[in-house]
Amino acid sequence: MTRSILFVCLGNICRSPTAEGVTRKLAAAAGLDLVIDSAGTGNWHAGEPPCPGMVRAAAVSGYDISGLRARQLTRADFSRFDLIVAMDGQNLADIARARPPGATAEARLFTDYAPETGATEVPDAYYTQDYSGALDLIEICAERLVAALAAR
Repeated sequence: MTRSILFVCLGNICRSPTAEGVTRKLAAAAGLDLVIDSAGTGNWHAGEPPCPGMVRAAAVSGYDISGLRARQLTRADFSRFDLIVAMDGQNLADIARARPPGATAEARLFTDYAPETGATEVPDAYYTQDYSGALDLIEICAERLVAALAAR
C-alpha cells in the first residue's frame, strides 16, 4: 500500500514542488495520511525555494509552496518512499539509473494517472514560462492519483 510519495523533476524548483503541494492538499482533504516530498535529479538548486512564477501560479489556485526547498534525489529515497513519481520521461530514466540494487519503490510517470489528458509529461514551466498550464495538468494528475489511493 502506498503511504509515501516522492515527486521528482529536474531541479526541484518548479514541477515537483508544485506536485508535492497540490497532492498534499488533496490527500489531506481526502483523509489520506501520506508522507509527501519532492526532489530533483540534479543538485543545481539545492536549498532554493520554488521559482517565483510557479509560487505565484500555485498561490492563485490556493496552494502555498513558498516554504518548500529544493533537494536532490538520494539513494535513501528509494527505500523511504513507496512511490516515486517522475514529471517526464528523462526524469524517469534518471530515476532508473539512480536506483540502487534491491530498491523497493515503484517509479512511474505522473501523467500515467491521467491518460485522458493525452499528456505524456508535465512540461517544464521553468523553461516554457507556462506556469498556469503546468499547474492545471499537475492538478488533474494529482486528483487522479489521490482518487486511486483513496479507492484502495
